[in-house]
Amino acid sequence: MSFGRWIGASIAALTCVPIHAQAQDSYPTRPIRLVVGFAAGGSTDIPARYVADKLGNLLGQRVAVENKGGAAGMLATREVLAQPRDGYTLLLCTHFESINSAVYRNPGFQLSDLAPISLISKYYYGFALANAVPATDLPSFISYAKAHPGEISYGTIGAASAQEIFARQLERLAGISMTKVPYRGGAPAMQDLLPGRIQLFVSPMISVIPYEQQKQLKILGVSSPERIKAAPDVPTFREQGIDFVRFGWLGICAGAGTPPAVIALINRHLKTIVATPEYQKVTEQQGSVPESSTPEELRKVIDQTRTDVAATIQEFGLQQDQ
Repeated sequence: MSFGRWIGASIAALTCVPIHAQAQDSYPTRPIRLVVGFAAGGSTDIPARYVADKLGNLLGQRVAVENKGGAAGMLATREVLAQPRDGYTLLLCTHFESINSAVYRNPGFQLSDLAPISLISKYYYGFALANAVPATDLPSFISYAKAHPGEISYGTIGAASAQEIFARQLERLAGISMTKVPYRGGAPAMQDLLPGRIQLFVSPMISVIPYEQQKQLKILGVSSPERIKAAPDVPTFREQGIDFVRFGWLGICAGAGTPPAVIALINRHLKTIVATPEYQKVTEQQGSVPESSTPEELRKVIDQTRTDVAATIQEFGLQQDQ
């Protein structure tokens, strides 16, 4: 090969690497969608919008939140997975993906279709009781429920929702029997809980703390391993003799096959956001715990959540077709 041809070939070979690297380094070159599977203004939407705003600042491109509610979050999951796996369509993934994959025989996706990026928070559930029920703590409630089998009604949101699964698990642990009342969402369930048309709602703490502060209901226990900052006077289930620790979680996911460099970049920025005092304060005030993770750690959370609920779903015959 002549010297001139060698130089030409060498230059061509060298320019291939920078072009590829540049394509990775240039992400993002256009706005990004963050799809949320629940209604605007809810307990998932508020942190999603906060994170989207800060993530957009760090990436130098707008991150637009798009609410696509329906089918317990499955419409949003399917929407994200139907898009190119290039990092421009993200999902606010939650424990609902894990639950849906166990409840429905054909949810339209598998958990392996998701590429976890990072957790952004965990949240715990409060045992919200109507004021009309004469119980001031968990032991007195259990005594009342045992004396009135089937008379305590509890609200659920959708088939085999977290509320139903946790209520069923609690029934088994405490040896009580309650009656399920299905609702389309948390708001109508709360509307019936406050006047006592239902007696119990197992709810994310963010949704019930304001009512407890106004003495419109009682929170007898929280499903956290220790008391949370937003409600320091509410004891845990463990403190009251029931070994019941359950949490929901929020994270950011993409579709499997998204370039690793993109996953790593977003993960790094999410960890920065979650570590800020402002985010931690906002999250803790809502009764949640700010927490980031590696993609591998979030994968373990996703898989463990499914394992935790699968036995209950099978035990109570909750699995169903769509």
